[in-house]
Amino acid sequence: MAGKLITPDLAAVLAARSIPGLVLSNRLEGRPRAEAFDRALRAEVRDALWMLTRQWQLGEFRGDDAGSPITAKVRVDTAALDGYRGGDGPDEPFDDGTPLETVVERLPAPFTSAGVEAALDLRLLMGRYWLRLVAYLGATVRSAYLLVYPVHRPDPDDPADAPICAHPQAWSAYQAAAGRLMDGAKLYQHLIGGGSASDGIAGADAAVDALGERFVAWFDRLIASPRSGGNAAFQPPRLEYRFSATAAQRTLVAEEYDQGRLDWYSVDASAPTPGAPEPPAGPTEKHVFTMLPTAVTWGGMPNTRWWSFEDGQTNFGDIRPDTTDLAKLLLIEFGLVYANDWFLVPFTVPAGRLATVRGVAVTNVFGERTWVRAASSDPARWSLFTLSEAGQPRQPVDLGLAILPTAAKVLDGPPVDEVLVARDELANLVWGIEKAIPLPSGARAHGAEAAYETLAYFTADYVRRNGHEPTPPPGAEGAHLRYRVMTTVPENWIPFIPVHLDGDVRETQLQRASMPRTFDGDTAPPTPVHPRTWLLRQGLDGGAQQPYFLYEEEVSRAGVRVTRAFRRTRWRDGRVWVWLGARKQTGRGEGSSGLAFDGLLDLP
Repeated sequence: MAGKLITPDLAAVLAARSIPGLVLSNRLEGRPRAEAFDRALRAEVRDALWMLTRQWQLGEFRGDDAGSPITAKVRVDTAALDGYRGGDGPDEPFDDGTPLETVVERLPAPFTSAGVEAALDLRLLMGRYWLRLVAYLGATVRSAYLLVYPVHRPDPDDPADAPICAHPQAWSAYQAAAGRLMDGAKLYQHLIGGGSASDGIAGADAAVDALGERFVAWFDRLIASPRSGGNAAFQPPRLEYRFSATAAQRTLVAEEYDQGRLDWYSVDASAPTPGAPEPPAGPTEKHVFTMLPTAVTWGGMPNTRWWSFEDGQTNFGDIRPDTTDLAKLLLIEFGLVYANDWFLVPFTVPAGRLATVRGVAVTNVFGERTWVRAASSDPARWSLFTLSEAGQPRQPVDLGLAILPTAAKVLDGPPVDEVLVARDELANLVWGIEKAIPLPSGARAHGAEAAYETLAYFTADYVRRNGHEPTPPPGAEGAHLRYRVMTTVPENWIPFIPVHLDGDVRETQLQRASMPRTFDGDTAPPTPVHPRTWLLRQGLDGGAQQPYFLYEEEVSRAGVRVTRAFRRTRWRDGRVWVWLGARKQTGRGEGSSGLAFDGLLDLP
């Protein structure tokens, strides 16, 4: 049977045409049987031939540029951050085990306020913890610690205790704790100053000194704060933070950090200073990653294939971008025009590193390999995620990406104190308005209420010293007017006056001043009203008093709002970090103090 289908000497048979054949041909064409073409125009899944035809009509079979990438190798160089400097402070090793926000922002614990002992709630917490540690030694040792480290008992007749005695809430808290509870902050300051926990305590043994080290470590874990001095990163004249970090002979500088959220955009690459020594070179690690590229997509983006239908999450027909909405225009153009031209090649870089992509080797489906270099660092070229030169934010100078060891989420507590720096055009002054102040008990009080209570305290003190209410002197006989030198403002309004810079007769800066506290009929010299918040008390505490200057360009017409609050985050090792940090925000516009000079008053 199989032999019949085989023709021997096929070439001779074809030449002689000895075996006849039948050849038929016909044209395939559609024959419409109805006038409705709805079904014929449907893109039904089972109609594969129709879908291929539509692809051919739309030009999807035409090759463009190259094949799709199938594999990619990425060469990345990383350098660990190895140095840190806060402001003009000393160089320190970079602490990779602490959130960078904590290292930069942490301020001293608020153990003092307005020249008196403060944070009574924190002091009592520390005292209770220490007494639990030494409870095994008995009641005698406990009583000894209460005598050596007592809670301050304020004296209502002492004007130095006015920040406590003027406020009933703070006064009652101190009166309830004095003589009954221990001040743990005094013991903590004694220990970090070089003392021992057993100093002056009868019956304390050497084991108590070991408990003292445990006590200090406990508080350092509870609240992260600099032990001595202050935070060099915070710049009071600028109301913001300034710090720098080094990695592989490159310096990353943050000149103006005040947002409360640190990331790569907070730092700039510092150009080397001519003649200055270069930072020491740190180790550089080289990494090669191999992976499969993935098309870049986002929710609601149009599908690149014709037969795929979108879910309708984004209505592109309803988008009306303006000419200034660059980000929206770029997103629309990417989704509609260049969607299939971008691929994602992810790789992981540890935190605390400066990463630089040296190049990418891409292999497409045709086996062709292409070496893709980094984009140009030409200053005229627009780029994303590149570090700018310090002082020139529009000029990218480094292709590295700073992966800072920052917290993923930071929780902010209520402000401990709040200052609003605003301009007063009528009085031609700048005022530091204390909107909220910390009471010595640890509570927070409204600035206007605290100012009223403070003035009432000193008024009562005047009555106690003179035996009568403050009354103005009687007017001259027959006079119907009285001359008033100036009006008064609430005591929570602290003035800033313009002064010339040293050696300059044109540029000015703002210097903190003070309003006088006067009473009608008082012949004693007026006393200055000092601020109560930590920011405005710069230079007043801790030794000889120093003036406080504020750069005038930092106070815009909208003003500046500065708050100090506790911040909390959970680090990658599970530990909770708490610190006290400051934050600067835009104010609410100009203010009016009502201060006026050279007035006349009608006499009854």
